[in-house]
Amino acid sequence: MTDTGRRIRPLRTLDSRPARYPTPAQAESAARRLALRHPDRCRLREVGRSRAGRPLLLLSVDRGPRAALVVGGPHPNEPIGTAGAVRLAELLLERPARPGLSWHLLLCLDPDGAALNAGWLDGPLTMARHYEHFFRPAFEEQPELLPAPGGGRPPMPESLALTGLIDELRPFLQCSLHGVDFGGAFVQLTGPVPGLAERFARSAERAGLPLDVDSYDAIGWASPSPGTYLMPAPGSREASRALPDEPELSTWSYAARQGAVTAVLEVPMWAVDAVGDGRPHPAGARALAAAARDLTARAEELWAVLARVPAHRHEAYGPLVRTAEFSLAVAPRVAQEWLDRWGPEPLSSSRVTTAGLVAARLPLRVASVLLRLLADARGPGAEAARERARGVVADSLDRLRHRFGARWVPVQEQLAHQTRAVLTATDCLLQAT
Repeated sequence: MTDTGRRIRPLRTLDSRPARYPTPAQAESAARRLALRHPDRCRLREVGRSRAGRPLLLLSVDRGPRAALVVGGPHPNEPIGTAGAVRLAELLLERPARPGLSWHLLLCLDPDGAALNAGWLDGPLTMARHYEHFFRPAFEEQPELLPAPGGGRPPMPESLALTGLIDELRPFLQCSLHGVDFGGAFVQLTGPVPGLAERFARSAERAGLPLDVDSYDAIGWASPSPGTYLMPAPGSREASRALPDEPELSTWSYAARQGAVTAVLEVPMWAVDAVGDGRPHPAGARALAAAARDLTARAEELWAVLARVPAHRHEAYGPLVRTAEFSLAVAPRVAQEWLDRWGPEPLSSSRVTTAGLVAARLPLRVASVLLRLLADARGPGAEAARERARGVVADSLDRLRHRFGARWVPVQEQLAHQTRAVLTATDCLLQAT
């Protein structure tokens, strides 16, 4: 809800045609068709390869010296990013070229991860099916997050492809197309973009999306307007200390060092209106403590389930095992940080809601991955482990549907808002310079 308690509903979309998320292969086919149909304005090229050898494809539209870079598919569980890159190209090619401007759309930054999620895209886009096919890599395997200098870990080939593009293009704007499974729309910026916040808020309302006014992803960050956040300066203690998430060690900040503003654009698949409620929560400390207890207890329960995963599955499905281990290790640290850092503060309904969402979502993600890993395990212990994981999935889905009122946002509404946000950010920066 908004501060007035009004439930947000869609008004109209940028494009009213039915839409689904494309798979990376479908996105590539669409990009090739656009390049063939518009050879005077459009070209497609490979800019690198993933760890597994999949191509990283860049679709460029127009040839002006001022470059806008759009990164699709940075997180594989957020298919709106790849869909948004393709839809944006279609929109740009429906309009006359803008003098002096060129667009460069990276279709999918993590095609290996997308392959582990692709099963959801082939059938009904339900909440249950989404998590049956869920995968999101551990932090060290997310291409937008760069290794610390001198840490001994080399950058991923996907990361090198993206930083190489930034060096080559020297864009004035980088837009990273993200999505959240549950919550609201928000934008994170490496620098001010005059006029964007107001237009971003209007776009979200048009699409029926609440603004996330106290986002878990930006706790402690400066927020010049509801739903808009400025990334902290390097070395700041504003960011979460429970997560190994340092914005300064990212391709967003890398682009900023090259003179670009990066806008990380988030749009929900399932909207939760309460993230838009900035009013004080009537029992914030008690609700926060309950969320922390739930998260810690679920993590302990799922560690026991992980122990039942057969050794051969560890070898064959290493990325799934590593993401489960990472999430279970970080869960109690997150819960303790809530109590240590948030507990003494007055808490908004939005903040309490985001904590409850994380307490339901993180175990749901892990339990879903564990069910994939336990698929061929045999014996009574394995069946008992599957039943425990199924129980966590069922309980978490029930909470998200009924306690939080999560409602599906049609793909065309997600696309409409995200593409509007990219075009708006571009307009605002060009008008400011």
